[in-house]
Amino acid sequence: MARPRDHQSTELRRLALATVFPGFDGTTPPAWLLELAAEGLGGAVLFGRNVDPDGGDDAVREMTGRLHDAGPHLLVAVDEEGGDVTRLDVATGSTFPGSAALGAVDDVDLTRDVATALGVRLRGVGVDLNLGPVADLELDPRNPIVGVRAFGAEAELVARHVAAFVVGQQSAGVGAAVKHFPGHGATDEDSHVTMPTVTSSRELLEARELVPFRAALEAGAQVVMTAHILLPALDPDLPATLSPAVVDGLLRRELGFDGVVMTDGMDMYAISRTVGHEEGAVLALLAGVDALCLGGDSTDRDLVERVVAAVVRAVTEGRLPYGRLAQAAERLARLVAWSRRPVPPVPVDDEAGRRAAARAIVSGGRVALTADPLVLELEDEPSIAAGQVPWGVGTPLRRRWPGTVVVTVHEDGPDPVLVAASHAARPLVVALRAARRRAWQRDAVAALRTLRPDLVVVDHDLPSGPEVLGDLYVLTYGSSLVGAEAAADLLTAGRGAGGPAGTARTAAAPA
Repeated sequence: MARPRDHQSTELRRLALATVFPGFDGTTPPAWLLELAAEGLGGAVLFGRNVDPDGGDDAVREMTGRLHDAGPHLLVAVDEEGGDVTRLDVATGSTFPGSAALGAVDDVDLTRDVATALGVRLRGVGVDLNLGPVADLELDPRNPIVGVRAFGAEAELVARHVAAFVVGQQSAGVGAAVKHFPGHGATDEDSHVTMPTVTSSRELLEARELVPFRAALEAGAQVVMTAHILLPALDPDLPATLSPAVVDGLLRRELGFDGVVMTDGMDMYAISRTVGHEEGAVLALLAGVDALCLGGDSTDRDLVERVVAAVVRAVTEGRLPYGRLAQAAERLARLVAWSRRPVPPVPVDDEAGRRAAARAIVSGGRVALTADPLVLELEDEPSIAAGQVPWGVGTPLRRRWPGTVVVTVHEDGPDPVLVAASHAARPLVVALRAARRRAWQRDAVAALRTLRPDLVVVDHDLPSGPEVLGDLYVLTYGSSLVGAEAAADLLTAGRGAGGPAGTARTAAAPA
């Protein structure tokens, strides 16, 4: 395809705009976003900061309606993974269990039911594209970005649940963006704050990391999101997002994917603090990417205009072929057409989320409480991907038994042993979600168990080791609200409040 004669044409600007997906601040779309939507902006990404906690889904629906009215071809995207990563339920915690819980149950029909229910809710509030599911493997317990967001550590298990999630969600008319290609699991670093390196060989990638992505493509995933990671086995110099060898070579040519490729957030360190937003946008398009996600808190019209200008300039200077930009815009137009098609009604299990969370629960020992407890919640900074979202069994326990006392403990205080000693007559529950990575939490549990050997640990993360869990524990496999409620049902069964006793799976403490 030849480049246009007038390189500053409205058409060229429209093509560049079509590739950009910014975030924005506030619970109503700002004027600049609506103006760019009318010009042909490709999409907008919703975050927790955009969701009015008082307005709920109705407010989200009104907001997406304004965006669609301003730009009929604009795609509204959101990170709604369930579990620890939720935007719609940022004020309360997710009403859907996350991937780790679904993988722990390992029932693909249940995973598909949950994904279908999530897709119906998303479509109902005007979302076109969900930035999920996570197809990474949980390979390193120190990994700060994957963890409970993965279905598990075994490639075939993750593959079957990723495929089921894609099918379920897309049956409701909401596109799935599987991430983070070609796999972010085998690192202990976060690409939000550095440039992680995955040292897996090409052979290991084929046998392990790529298996879930192949399954997702076979299931018809509309979008693949790239990872900002270095993989020397594929490209020793450029992160996957900017690498022609990874995007055009591996994903396009070898795996045969002709749908939309989207970047992870360009505001993340691995892009914004290295080549920068503008050059990163050009290099990503050159690599074969179609959609540029600009989701950070600093996103505004100026940033969008600088990125668009850089793309236009790259075309006019001959660095970026016009045909490559037009191809990206055309793929996005196909995604718009897919998302706007009529979708037949699908059977939805409205209780799928709660049912899945309850089935994921694992308990050890007799954990049912007989009196109002003291709950110590060992707080930790959330991952950047998840953001600050309420978590923990304390709130649902207090709803059932108003006499429950909940105390949040940080690394710098208060002293959990002193707090427990001041409530010696109460059963003690310790809720945590970072003990695998935080020594202070392991030390706190050890000190508390010396004082109170009868304490119950509720682990809202992937299971800690037996030295943390002890003999009395509840595992939720994530920090969803429904997971916390299922744990509270189990703990309160002894006094007839909550769910029936004995509904959880039981298992020995993980090694």
